[in-house]
Amino acid sequence: MEQRLSLITLGVAELDRATAFYKALGWQAGFENGGIVCFQLNGFIFSLYPKTELDKDMTRSNTGTGCFSLAYNVREKAEVDRVLEEALAAGGTLLKPAEEVFWGGYSGYFTDPDGYAWEVAWNEAWPIDQAGHIALG
Repeated sequence: MEQRLSLITLGVAELDRATAFYKALGWQAGFENGGIVCFQLNGFIFSLYPKTELDKDMTRSNTGTGCFSLAYNVREKAEVDRVLEEALAAGGTLLKPAEEVFWGGYSGYFTDPDGYAWEVAWNEAWPIDQAGHIALG
């Protein structure tokens, strides 16, 4: 298996509500068919799919959003606060205000309307190129 990530799919309670949230953040859907919404990101696809349908597809019942976070790294420290504000204005919920962190960066957390946790972080040691690709420094 090659070391890469192709697609992340979030099981959501209400597809229209979840789609509206990410569009309010400025994201543009590349594919919508009434049953799934896909956003082309930098090198992979992020999709929203009704949780009940995702459970059927996986043939298991998932009880929650799990213990993980998605991360959105930014190029400049000041962007962290701006992105957190955008997420809250779009309907997200603040989990943790941005602060200096033990690894030398600056980060905070919000959740989307389905409770998925997003970290917004600045790490000076991990450069982000023009295409939005991040690299271990």
